Amino acid sequence: MNILFMGPPGAGKGTQAERIVDTFKVPHISTGDAFRLAMKQGTPLGVKAKEFVDQGLLVPDEITNGIVRDRLAQEDCNGGFLLDGFPRTLQQAEALDGMLAEMGRSIDHVVNLKVDRGLLLARLTGRRICKSCGSTYHVMFNPPKQEGVCDKCGGELYQRSDDTEAKVGTRLDEYISKTAPLLEYYSSKGVLCEVDGEKEIDEVTTDIVSCLRGTAE
Repeated sequence: MNILFMGPPGAGKGTQAERIVDTFKVPHISTGDAFRLAMKQGTPLGVKAKEFVDQGLLVPDEITNGIVRDRLAQEDCNGGFLLDGFPRTLQQAEALDGMLAEMGRSIDHVVNLKVDRGLLLARLTGRRICKSCGSTYHVMFNPPKQEGVCDKCGGELYQRSDDTEAKVGTRLDEYISKTAPLLEYYSSKGVLCEVDGEKEIDEVTTDIVSCLRGTAE
């Protein structure tokens, strides 16, 4: 099963992705992980991407698309995948369809997590991340047992510099403007499933699984 996760920052995609890949036994492919792997392995595209990253520049679509293509072509994706963080634009969505078509595949389901803007602001400005293992917490919704300390590895927790309300608002506006066409694109293909991301975590998971298994109401 080839799954695409969509949703604004703070919608809970990471939490739900962990559960869905465990349920359906497919790899979780994020563009960030794919970039880091390509750069670590020193692949031709990874080397090119690193040149832009080191300069603080956006990596061109041609390179991004190629890195995603290489990752999806790996053996662990033969039985399906959950793609998160790509595509971000309509052009990338069309490129994704093209590269999958070359492999004789296509996106089976697009899950979009819907969350109110006000709740997203509350979620994102209260987020804390472990410097060591990357685990995510929230001062209100999912606090660590000991303030400022990761439950999993004991690492120090920090707030991202772009998690202020003003910067979060800008990120949300940008996401909405860029992804609205994507939602229309996948809706027209009949693969889009809208899920209420404001429910309890277990309920959201249940709704996503129902959608993927074709049992959603």
